[in-house]
Amino acid sequence: MINMNKIFSLLSAVILCGSSVFAQTATDTIPKNWHQLDKATTGFYGISLDKAYAFIKEKKLKSKTILVGVIDSGIDTTHEDLKSILWTNPKEIPGNGIDDDDNGHVDDVHGWNFIGGKDGRNVNEDSYEAARVYNSLKQKYGSNVPDSSSIPKSEWPDIAMYKKAQDKVVGDINPAEIVFLKNLQPELISGDSVISKDLGKSEYSCNDLEKYTSEDKNAKKVKTFLITLCKGNNSNDITNKQIFEEINGELRKADAADNPPKEYRKEIVQDDETNINDRNYGNKDIMAGTPFHGTHCAGIIGAVRDNGKGVDGIADNVRIMMVRAVPDGDEHDKDIANAIRYAVDNGAQIISMSFGKDFSPQKQWVDDAVRYAESKGVLLVHAAGNDAKNLDSSDNFPNPTFIDGKGRATNWITVGASGDPKLGGITASFSNYGKKEVDVFSPGVKIYSTIPTGNNYGTASGTSMATPVVAGIAALILEYYPKLSAQQLKYVIETTVQKPDEKVTIPGTDSLVNLSDISETGGIVNAYEAIKLASTLKGERKKTDNNFIEPKKLND
Repeated sequence: MINMNKIFSLLSAVILCGSSVFAQTATDTIPKNWHQLDKATTGFYGISLDKAYAFIKEKKLKSKTILVGVIDSGIDTTHEDLKSILWTNPKEIPGNGIDDDDNGHVDDVHGWNFIGGKDGRNVNEDSYEAARVYNSLKQKYGSNVPDSSSIPKSEWPDIAMYKKAQDKVVGDINPAEIVFLKNLQPELISGDSVISKDLGKSEYSCNDLEKYTSEDKNAKKVKTFLITLCKGNNSNDITNKQIFEEINGELRKADAADNPPKEYRKEIVQDDETNINDRNYGNKDIMAGTPFHGTHCAGIIGAVRDNGKGVDGIADNVRIMMVRAVPDGDEHDKDIANAIRYAVDNGAQIISMSFGKDFSPQKQWVDDAVRYAESKGVLLVHAAGNDAKNLDSSDNFPNPTFIDGKGRATNWITVGASGDPKLGGITASFSNYGKKEVDVFSPGVKIYSTIPTGNNYGTASGTSMATPVVAGIAALILEYYPKLSAQQLKYVIETTVQKPDEKVTIPGTDSLVNLSDISETGGIVNAYEAIKLASTLKGERKKTDNNFIEPKKLND
């Protein structure tokens, strides 16, 4: 995920001050699979994956296929390193336009898209939840947040949410920055069109710009701007499309202070957004127009190993079920709740969730889905977020604490992003943290994986990448010890984290602390140590838990 918190200062530096293009740094010497390496033998703060596989080989263990649900933005179903590991619905006949398995979803062959319309259109961009909440409560209570003493006690939670949303939407806005962005946008669009024409492609990365030259002043400006942002995010694979989506998102946020956000989803999906039981909506298009994020996450988990192509995923015998529910903007609680239920109902044993937001107006719906997953023995792995904030005192939804006050989910792992000293530090500068709310840290800086358009590969950074690393480890363990419950998977992963000998930086600051001061376990996940511990446990998976069975091929 792109860290755009300092977008205005970066733009100012590049455009107003004429910053020079940064050369590549020493991070180019980092192995592409650094996150899988073993610290003792290579020096990199990876997950000791080769040692885990050596342990499996020594024990002569046989694997069982594990189904991992990935709730995300979409997936490139044609990718050479992914197409053979996609889950295929054994009860659905592809392309016949019939709901063969009578689950309410027509032709859901490899998953389902909850942010698509029955007419084939898809939600690609959407508003932010803070804006939706702010404008909804503004209509209810007026322009000013009322004093709670004048409101029935039953509405106090709404008042607190309204105040928080107002602070987020209105308080975040710097009018000078927004005017600057609006004035600059035409120049960036102009320069982008020149570069796209010269390169012969509508989407390009900083890698494409390294040797690119132009006499057009706006093209020069765009090149310098993009390369500066790539430098700041330690990734040359950031694209023009991603950058302009972020800028447009900032402008949408600003517009929400004065105007109700556009109802992107309502126009296309056309379900009853107020009714969680209205579940038969969406379409089969799990690739849609935004598959970068989901494709990258899926490859981290299970890209085909040892095939001589691109990248090796963490788990060697998985199937990936894509459930599309995350737009460019904030996801809706209804879609997340139904995505979790869909994955569970179709046999997922682990669900990877690389998304999050500051508000959850229908959190009860999501909580009910989490409890449903818990009842079926499904492990949920969720990203902590990329705002360099303390989740012990700041919100990030969804989370494992139930809004009704009845405890926490026992099948949930919250993941912060770690790095390496050669990549800027053991903790990622952008990662959220929290001694109580972030369970583990996991590699999430410059992670190499599958990306869309042809058979491409590239790096990306974020807790979004750290999360599928953990999901991949969980899948690997369950492959070889399939009787372990979701709670046992959580236990072995969290108990066997490797605790750095040195102090780490609190993300977003220069302060040094022990990793145990900013996470519950105080360590970085380790596949080898986790699978060793798993081998000593008596499995507690119930017959009623999800136990995926790979369907036989037609010619078997």
